[in-house]
Amino acid sequence: MFYGYTGTILRINLTTGAIRREPLEGALAETFVGGRGLTSYLLYREVDPAIDPLSEGNKLMFGTGPLTATGAVAASRYVVVCKSPLTGTIACSNSGGFFGPEMKFAGYDVIIFEGKSPKPVYVWINDDRVEIRPAEKLLGMTPEETDDAVRAATNVMAKVACIGAAGEKMSLLAAVLNDRQRLAARSGVGAVMGSKNLKAVAVRGTGSVRLADPESFWFAALDVLKKIVNDPVSFGSFRAYGTANLVNLINEMGAYPTRNFLEEVFEGAEATSGEAIAEKILVRNRACFACPIACTRISEVKEGPYKGRGEGPEYETTWSFGALCGVSNLEAIAKANFLCRDYGIDSMSAGSTVACAMELFEKGYIPQSDIGFPLRFGDADAMIRATVMMGERDGDFGALMADGSYRLAEHYGHLEMFMGVKKLEMAAYSPRVFQGMALHYATSNRGACHVRGNTVAAELYGIPKYVPPDVLEGKEELVRRPFQNSTAFVDSSGICLFTKFAITHREIVAMMAAATGIDFTFDKSIAQGDRIWNLERLFNLRPGFTAADDTLPARLMEPVSGGPRKGSRAQLHEHLQTYYQLRGWDERGVPTKEKLSELGLEDVWGVVGQ
Repeated sequence: MFYGYTGTILRINLTTGAIRREPLEGALAETFVGGRGLTSYLLYREVDPAIDPLSEGNKLMFGTGPLTATGAVAASRYVVVCKSPLTGTIACSNSGGFFGPEMKFAGYDVIIFEGKSPKPVYVWINDDRVEIRPAEKLLGMTPEETDDAVRAATNVMAKVACIGAAGEKMSLLAAVLNDRQRLAARSGVGAVMGSKNLKAVAVRGTGSVRLADPESFWFAALDVLKKIVNDPVSFGSFRAYGTANLVNLINEMGAYPTRNFLEEVFEGAEATSGEAIAEKILVRNRACFACPIACTRISEVKEGPYKGRGEGPEYETTWSFGALCGVSNLEAIAKANFLCRDYGIDSMSAGSTVACAMELFEKGYIPQSDIGFPLRFGDADAMIRATVMMGERDGDFGALMADGSYRLAEHYGHLEMFMGVKKLEMAAYSPRVFQGMALHYATSNRGACHVRGNTVAAELYGIPKYVPPDVLEGKEELVRRPFQNSTAFVDSSGICLFTKFAITHREIVAMMAAATGIDFTFDKSIAQGDRIWNLERLFNLRPGFTAADDTLPARLMEPVSGGPRKGSRAQLHEHLQTYYQLRGWDERGVPTKEKLSELGLEDVWGVVGQ
């Protein structure tokens, strides 16, 4: 009998209509934990990493962790895993809300979608009853409209994950949305869902998660709750001002990328901060399943050209459509965020793509005739028009933007204006200032992603300990162990990463051991995170990624020209080889036989170093 886990993998072949259930191997659960780790292993085992990501051979996997739906604080997470069409790397996008717990209540740890339906469909999962239903009438609907229509046709209590118009049109920025407005956003996972003619997945579960040792579990969970509600970050600033509480902090230290990373200080930061959101457009907070933090904002612009209502904007969106585009109009930023939700696109990459287009236009590399209107930094109306073009995939220029800033910059012959890594746009923490983030962005397995190893926690908040952002010494180990490896484990557990401001692995593994009956320990958790990180690296090496891809845009390795951090630059190459050595990789960034043997991955990779 499984505890914590359901013990079941649901496999749905959209080509043939075949539906079958498979037992989860206990050894796999212990080795790869769940969520990100387990689905990444399944993807590696079942999908050729060299395939076209939008081909029928790619698989789309929804995965939960052993803590998902247990009632542990913030244990709401599920992941969407596939080969990314945006980057060509392994994709793993993480989302909260209520969809992941509903999967567990229905009895599934993982759902695997294979093949491609000949016609648009949605999948209805009602405990052990699974149906593939026609979805032609759902095409063109926004995620909210899709949610309403699917629940009306199935069960009003169902939880729905779906794509918007961007996913249907296979925009490489397309996300998977659940619970109407929560996004598994990055890496283009929505495009893969669209490529399979899969519009939505609805789940209703009436079961529960069995706990191996309920008394010990609830004792451990209560300990976590106490620590979180007494934490000044997670239950203080994040609850009061959401993730956008960071805007003023990062800007004041001169680490807030502005106008496509040309500058590091934004004059409009205060007007677009979490405090400004709370004062001007905030309606209320919203919480995910079992979460007391409630960091999500419900905001509303009540009138005018930017009228709208919905979740957000989060910190990264406030930045990408704000500072990065030189726009200080909070209502316009909120509108861009609402548009991204309605189209179902990643707002981080979307805003970054508009910013890239703005620089290309201002420097004369994009003729106005290609766009149809001037597209300059600071022009809020032009930013909105460009976002609509992107979401609609309107015309040649809209189609270019819909596939991200790398392909846009490449098309116009100026890749130096793409601000990302491995074709994924960067986040709102300057690698010129945060040297830990410089190394992490460059080496992250899915490109320039901040949440795979956010060293800002240490470089700003002092968690687990304060390390000055401009100090180089020790950053290699900081990135590797307490952030990249740790995050891989947390993402696999099913608990929200924001809890890590208040707790450590010790509290998480205490809950996991009591929930599952498996001997999860602190030391094992670090090794499990290391194993998952290396597995993802192996996936990326197969189609030809090399050490040459572990780099940053040249602009960021040049000194910033002004602000409180004038003269700072990303000093990546000073510690890349040291990072490889600490990882147990050779000078080419390939895991050695010894390292893979240590992690029990010899059979996964086969012969290396040749």
